[in-house]
Amino acid sequence: MNNSKDGTTPSDALVLFGVTGDLAHKMIFPALYAMAKRGVLDVPVVGVASPKWSLAHLRKRAEDGIRKSGRIDNRSALRHLLSLLRYVDGDYNDPDTFQALKKALGDAHRPAHYLAIPPALFATVITGLSAAGLADQARVIVEKPFGRNLASARKLNRVARRFFPEDSIFRIDHFLAKEAIMNILYFRFANSFLEPIWNRNYVASVQITLSEDFGVKGRGAFYETAGCLRDVIQNHLFQIVALLAMEPPTYRGFGAVHGETADVFQAMRPLKSDDLVRGQYAGYRKEPGVAKDSDVETFCALRLFIDSWRWEGVPWYLRSGKCLAETAAEVIVQLKPPPQRLFADSAPPAGRANYLRFRLSPNSAVALAARVKRAGKEFVGDQRELFLIDERPGEESPYERLLGDAMAGNGALFTREDAVEAAWAAVDPVLNNHHRTHSYKPGSWGPKQADALIAVNGGWHNPIPVKASK
Repeated sequence: MNNSKDGTTPSDALVLFGVTGDLAHKMIFPALYAMAKRGVLDVPVVGVASPKWSLAHLRKRAEDGIRKSGRIDNRSALRHLLSLLRYVDGDYNDPDTFQALKKALGDAHRPAHYLAIPPALFATVITGLSAAGLADQARVIVEKPFGRNLASARKLNRVARRFFPEDSIFRIDHFLAKEAIMNILYFRFANSFLEPIWNRNYVASVQITLSEDFGVKGRGAFYETAGCLRDVIQNHLFQIVALLAMEPPTYRGFGAVHGETADVFQAMRPLKSDDLVRGQYAGYRKEPGVAKDSDVETFCALRLFIDSWRWEGVPWYLRSGKCLAETAAEVIVQLKPPPQRLFADSAPPAGRANYLRFRLSPNSAVALAARVKRAGKEFVGDQRELFLIDERPGEESPYERLLGDAMAGNGALFTREDAVEAAWAAVDPVLNNHHRTHSYKPGSWGPKQADALIAVNGGWHNPIPVKASK
């Protein structure tokens, strides 16, 4: 059992299981390079994987990943990072692999173990670490998805908690570390004008869209095991819901935030099959690794309710998909129209009521829509957006921020055990009990059946193209 008394003591080594995989190549090595440039990486980085690579091969792979992610503009930092690398090859089921890892760690006694491996191997590696004495005073960083359903999430949590305390388990959802996502939490509680209207009395509905204009990019075999509901909705979009719907934390600290977001998941009404519309873009079944009769969804839209005092009766509409019209992530908090219609065009159906819009990607922005009178004698107007763009060149990438925080013992941007299980509980009823997928045309906004899901609340607000929002 981990017996570290100080949860904020920095890790003195980083162990990367699955170091030869795509995640390490595309995300982790570039993040480590950025940390080296900032002068905050000065511990051994030990890669573990099954291929019998040489250290020179690993260093070449790391440099290639960094180069492909962007320009190498600091040769000194690159050399420093490459000098920190170590490599251990072996089978995760073989105890000798973990003994070799122990030897490679040398004098390091507080490693952070990053499991960038398939979830099916989590329990094997965690058990192997404990058997070799590598769990004491250590941390474990787990890449999503954390389970495939409620039962598997509970099983993984039991295994992890058997050898690591909860404050030493860091469940990564890189979406949480995006600056625009963090800004939702700040914007909500740093501004006093929102709180009086942030409830069922003034909010008509909330929409969240995460769309991609590309397909599965050759990852059909993976997508056949996941689908959009598991891959995006249950984690990424649910985390955004939690930040928007949570109650104010009772004190300043990530523990308080985690408690409030877990309460949101626990208040989610379990989904029913009629709350869900699943789609599949035309051509998906021709992708390598995809079954000819596949019913896996590449698009998912759902209607969700949060049975709490603040949000009772307010529908939350979530949708995500591949091969859609835009690549964007956006939130629309739709306000109710004025209680009395003094002007003919001031409320639906003549026009959409006021709303607050959070643009999360590809650029970061916040906009408030309000009606403004046109010049002239007539009392007619137009809805205009008060638009604040918030781009900060040079900000930390999500993986850079998450790796640094995990190694420092800062759990603010990671997901807690009870929140993971509560989120799975909300979607568990429809993981297998659902209607068949509807085909949709690439470049559209998904199947038309998704429009019926939200028709009573004015329809979907499609993300505004970036050029039009500047």
